Amino acid sequence: MAKKNVPLTQLVKTSGCAAKLGPGVLHNVLQQLPKFEDPNLIVGFDTSDDACVYKINDSLVTIQTVDFFPPMVDDPYFFGQIAAANALSDVYAMGGTPSLAMNLMCFPSCLDTSVLKSILEGGYSKVKEAGAIVAGGHTITDPTPKYGLCVTGFAHPDEILTNSSAKEGDVLVLTKPIGLGIMNTAAKVNMLDEGQLKNIIDIMTTLNKYAKESMAGLDVHSCTDITGFSLTGHSYEMASGSEKTIEIYTKQVPIIESALDLAAMGIIPEGMYNNLEYLSDKYIYKNNLPQNLKDILLDPQTSGGLLLSLPEKDAKEYLNRMEKYTPYARIIGQVTEKKEKPLIIY
Repeated sequence: MAKKNVPLTQLVKTSGCAAKLGPGVLHNVLQQLPKFEDPNLIVGFDTSDDACVYKINDSLVTIQTVDFFPPMVDDPYFFGQIAAANALSDVYAMGGTPSLAMNLMCFPSCLDTSVLKSILEGGYSKVKEAGAIVAGGHTITDPTPKYGLCVTGFAHPDEILTNSSAKEGDVLVLTKPIGLGIMNTAAKVNMLDEGQLKNIIDIMTTLNKYAKESMAGLDVHSCTDITGFSLTGHSYEMASGSEKTIEIYTKQVPIIESALDLAAMGIIPEGMYNNLEYLSDKYIYKNNLPQNLKDILLDPQTSGGLLLSLPEKDAKEYLNRMEKYTPYARIIGQVTEKKEKPLIIY
């Protein structure tokens, strides 16, 4: 008898990047571990960057990352695309080009293998779009489906971008809207219509390849991608690592239509509360912001956009280039000298 497949999101408690371990718990554990020393390790985990960077020679570095999570959509092909786009993003955020990927798959025995095939096909489609190849992987049986990639990319050492090199006077550009965690939570309980669901899938399956390629020739100082730690969390990491203060202007932040209404109804992913617990003393609000907006700023994103720190003249050229790829990219803040908090939200 053929197995009857169930909606993927009904097999998980948390989904997408909202399933990540809370940043406070992870930070406390990592602080207790010994650090490896190697003169060729240019970027490790101590700066909370998006990937590690290892020097091969004076003209080449390798960028390595790994990312996987439970499904946030029921369609297995789209789940595969989103998970792959999310994993590839870390290489783009570091200024590199993905070249090689390996699958990571946890798959439950209650699902037909046609679902497994569709997930992998979705992932393969995004790896191919990135110009990389899939060369193997590892699969285990697990009651909760999970999928992602180990990705290796390459770059010239001078092309590497980190999340800790923002400069005073820079402006901040965000390339995708926020609110994806809230929208995915609503989707799990069938609160989104077909158009809303298509919109967030389109956002999550869009590779940050185009956002990275649009940087060519511009003086980008710092970059990160916005994922499970939220816009607030990743902005804090950039500010803290750069020993500067970042000011975010909420009226300029792109937000997915209807996410504010859903947040006001209490449709909040668990990961938001983890972010709030860890970040509560690391930023200040300068205006009387509504609670639903505060929640969205802490919302864990899945396959979110890039956050760039660069001079204003370069930012304007960057936005001109991005117009053919997205209607969402815009300037959302600026970098200043170090003030009372790493992050100030207006």
